[in-house]
Amino acid sequence: MLELKVAIYYFLQVVMYLVFARAMLSWFVRDPKNPLMKLLLTLTEPILGPIRALLIKLKIGGNMIDFSPLVALLLIQMLSAMVLGWF
Repeated sequence: MLELKVAIYYFLQVVMYLVFARAMLSWFVRDPKNPLMKLLLTLTEPILGPIRALLIKLKIGGNMIDFSPLVALLLIQMLSAMVLGWF
């Protein structure tokens, strides 16, 4: 059971770093055909897309600022804490 918790924790950490990398690179790399951005978009959009849709529905954020990476990072941190048994 401990091995499963550790594996889930590390998976969540990788997802967190991917979301963070996408958020940081979105400030500098504007070419969606860039191979690194394509990879990050493919890996993170299934997570960020539903969060972005919910934020738009709740009228949080706007056209200029996308808060979905921030919300995703917070949710991933909460899940990681739950997996480790902190909650």
